[in-house]
Amino acid sequence: MSAADPPAAPPDAPSARWSELRRFTAARVALGRAGNGLPTAAHLDFQEAHARARDAVQSALDPAALEAALAPLGLPVLRVASQAPNRRAYLLRPDLGRRLREEHRALLPPAPGSLLFVIADGLCATGVQAQAPAVIGHALPLLRQAGIPLAPIVLAEQARVALGDEIGGAMGVRLVAMLIGERPGLMALDSLGLYLTHAPRPGRSDAERNCISNIRPGGLSPAQGAGKLVWLARAALGQGMTGVALKDEQPRQDLLPP
Repeated sequence: MSAADPPAAPPDAPSARWSELRRFTAARVALGRAGNGLPTAAHLDFQEAHARARDAVQSALDPAALEAALAPLGLPVLRVASQAPNRRAYLLRPDLGRRLREEHRALLPPAPGSLLFVIADGLCATGVQAQAPAVIGHALPLLRQAGIPLAPIVLAEQARVALGDEIGGAMGVRLVAMLIGERPGLMALDSLGLYLTHAPRPGRSDAERNCISNIRPGGLSPAQGAGKLVWLARAALGQGMTGVALKDEQPRQDLLPP
C-alpha cells in the first residue's frame, strides 16, 4: 500500500455508504459485526424487538376507550365479536375469526346503500386503538361531501378481514371499510390496514378488495389514508367494483399533506 492510499476500515466497521442509509430509514442497516455475528448491542436490540412483536399479537381492543374516541363523530357504535372465543383460538383457528357469532347478528340494523366502517383488532390492536378514530374522523366530512351515506360504526373483536364481509352483507351495505391491526413487525407495532370491499358478502376473496396499508406515524398519515379511502370509495361506487379490477389512479398530489 502506498502512502497515498487511505487506511483500510476495520472489519467490524460499517461502510460509510451503508451508514448514510440510516438517516433515511428505521430499518436495521449498517449494524456492524462482531466476528461472524452482530455486535452485542444490535443483537440484544433485535431480541427485544422480537419479544415486543410477539407480545403485540396478544394485544386487545379497549372498546370503551374506542367508543369514547368515536363519540364526537356522531355515528352510532355497535359491538360484535367473531366465533373465536379467545385470543388463542383466534390465532390457531383463522376460520373462526371470519365468522360472526350468531347471537350478534340480531344487533346489526339494515343500512342499504351505505358505507360501513368496521374497526377490528386483527393481529395487533395497538395501531387500531391509536389510528382508527383519526382515519374515520378525517374521512367523514369527505364522504358526506361526496354524498355517500354512512352506516353505524361496528367494533369487532377477535376479527379477521373477512368478518367485514359477513357484517356488511347482513346490513346490506354497498361498501365495507375494514380498519384492522396489521401483523406487527420488528420496527412497527402500531400499523393499521384498511380493506375496502364493494357489495360485501361471505365468500368474497382478497382479490375483490383494495388495501391501504401502513397507516401509522412514520408511514401513511391518518389524513392521507382517509383521502385515499374516499377516492377509492367514489371510484368503487362509480364502477361497481373493488379489488384488482379497480386500479388506484389517485393523483399523486392528493397524497401530499396540506
